[in-house]
Amino acid sequence: MNNQYIRVRSIDAFRAVTMFLMIFVNDLEGVPNVPEWLKHAGENVDALGLADVIFPAFLFIVGLSIPFAFQNRQSSGGRVPYRIITRSLALILIGFFHANMETYDDVTTLLPKPVWESLLTFSFFFLFLDYRDTSKLTRNMLRGFGLVLLVTMSALYRSNDPNHWQWLHFSWWGILGLIGWSYMICALIYHYSKGLLWIQAAAWVIFILINLDFHFGWLPFLMQLKSYFWLAGNGAMQAFTMAGIVVSVMYMRLMKSRELNLLWPGIILLAIILANLGFIVRYVSGGISKAHDTPSWVLICTAISLVAYIAFLFLVDVKQRYNWFKVIEPAGTNTFTCYLIPFIFYPIYGMLDVGYPEYLSEGTGGLIKCLVFSFVMIWVAGLLDKVNVRLKI
Repeated sequence: MNNQYIRVRSIDAFRAVTMFLMIFVNDLEGVPNVPEWLKHAGENVDALGLADVIFPAFLFIVGLSIPFAFQNRQSSGGRVPYRIITRSLALILIGFFHANMETYDDVTTLLPKPVWESLLTFSFFFLFLDYRDTSKLTRNMLRGFGLVLLVTMSALYRSNDPNHWQWLHFSWWGILGLIGWSYMICALIYHYSKGLLWIQAAAWVIFILINLDFHFGWLPFLMQLKSYFWLAGNGAMQAFTMAGIVVSVMYMRLMKSRELNLLWPGIILLAIILANLGFIVRYVSGGISKAHDTPSWVLICTAISLVAYIAFLFLVDVKQRYNWFKVIEPAGTNTFTCYLIPFIFYPIYGMLDVGYPEYLSEGTGGLIKCLVFSFVMIWVAGLLDKVNVRLKI
């Protein structure tokens, strides 16, 4: 493989389907009379729902993308560590605000919650739009406006959480914040280790062991090791991302040696091993629980992500069926925009108070509504992309 960036379409397709499902399960939450296996399992339930698999798959895809994205940036002379830090901090910032949305106080705050949420999201758009074809003056003015809007929304914020002070506060990192921390740690490991496979694999194993020890408590030396570096969480998020990096590094090495056919049995065998380990530790480490980041959840979801990626690899890279995913392509190539668009739609929809037929509020009708909603959000992202409105962090 030369230094020319190679876009792996199987990763784009996998990312598109995952983002589609993420929008779908988020919209499905709270819809009654739909199959429970589509939703998150209960907080203290030993079970795995479709929604519990989506976030791990997305973190896995983040890892899959890192080696290929870095190859492109390094060949173009980009400042990789600077890019890692700034991108991570942007995700952490947005995640922090999203977490605070959950406790916004409509009673004591000047703006109604839907107005505040939509203006906050617009500030992110102004700050993180891709301004590559825009003059420096226009770019600075629009980003400056976004910053002023963000600061204003921050000043107006009040919380109804009795366990924290009234202003913006930390409760959890939010989905994007967790992605940001995981990306930062794993990307820095990949960069400073120069992508050596054994180091990526060792880091992956260490993160799994940290997660195991958090629930088992049998390996106290790992907690001592963890005290020397920062982890947002107990190693689970980083384990998903490092798994993706390991697979991509294997892919690149085998493609260079023209032995890519060895990747199939390797990944399938690895998935079988991880799934079995997940069920072995299930009854001694808190069961399968996304809410508690249990080792069983980590191992089984990683196995599922491995098998899913093999399927996309076969369909897209081998059978050249990328056109099957064209209808949701913006979710794979304009993912950040897809994720934020619902944060504009929901507040505006709430302010309009238009409602929809009762049939679409539960059961089969509710499922259909959520599926259509996911397609519409992705269609809007694709439409915005055509007029050069896309987010880039």
